[in-house]
Amino acid sequence: MAPYKNLNKMIPVTIITGFLGAGKTTLLKKILSKLKNYRLAIIENEFGSESIDNELLIKETKEEIIELSNGCICCNIRGDLVKTLLDLKIKQLNKLLEFDHVIIETTGVANPGPVCQTFFMDNDIADYYRLDSVVTIVDAKHGVETLKNRIEAQKQIGFADKILISKSDLVNDNEISLLKKHLIKINPRSPITKINFGDIDVDNILNINGFNLNDVLNIDSEFLKEEEHLCSETCHHNDNEIRSFVFLSNKPFDSEKLEIVLSELTEKYGSNMLRYKGILYMHDTNKRIILQGVHMLMGAEQGNEWEFTQKPNTKIVFIGHKLPKNLFIEKLNECTVDISKT
Repeated sequence: MAPYKNLNKMIPVTIITGFLGAGKTTLLKKILSKLKNYRLAIIENEFGSESIDNELLIKETKEEIIELSNGCICCNIRGDLVKTLLDLKIKQLNKLLEFDHVIIETTGVANPGPVCQTFFMDNDIADYYRLDSVVTIVDAKHGVETLKNRIEAQKQIGFADKILISKSDLVNDNEISLLKKHLIKINPRSPITKINFGDIDVDNILNINGFNLNDVLNIDSEFLKEEEHLCSETCHHNDNEIRSFVFLSNKPFDSEKLEIVLSELTEKYGSNMLRYKGILYMHDTNKRIILQGVHMLMGAEQGNEWEFTQKPNTKIVFIGHKLPKNLFIEKLNECTVDISKT
């Protein structure tokens, strides 16, 4: 993963994803209406009957860059996200455009993985933009059924830094509770919020630093309780192809062994490792090490020192497509050091 640079000087990017009909375009319209004095560059996978240009379009250029009625800019992806982002960058540097934030709205069946990787694989992109977060919208009415039947929807949840439940007024509390259980099994680290499109707190959607390397890793407490349950092959916990698990240890890692094992795991399973993040306890430093990865792209850096009153420990969340949990845990345990014998 590319290093995290002068974040305050970089253009933040939010990816809005969600399955067909979840409410992505409605959310985007509401963001635009609430941020009238905030300049956004909006990239859409495609224009259609529900596109934002229906109500807000006032001018279109030959380059497919559209000025919206609130002063924002909208571009249509022509199969090349890198080219679109570089075009925006050049126009901004040449003072032909002005924007503070980029929002990418994906198609309903899109896998967010390749979009996320764009911001770490291309140096010209990584030097100018920082991926802020993936925000995934789930339809409360059809969410459970969609998650059971469509792996694309599971991947969208797996990549999410923030999950928004739309259309909650169409279902009862028990149905919302069931949907949340499905979401937490796939992604236990992402906050889940019910949204009313008429009353959206944009601060909870933009600039939430989901991709920043920091020493905060919140895992749903209910998920940790369920982790203690040993699943059989017929257990309902195995319904989803995209699943998550947590590695926990009070023993420190040997840095050299860990680097080798992580390299081996990502080389073999990286295409199935959607998101992973951890706070690591290392043998050779009194500081936390923060790990984060997307597929084969992985980054780590030092965090704060362990507090005097806190017992150092490791906590890593892995979210992926049928990852061999037992193998991962076995290999990671082999990298720890028994400090009682040193």
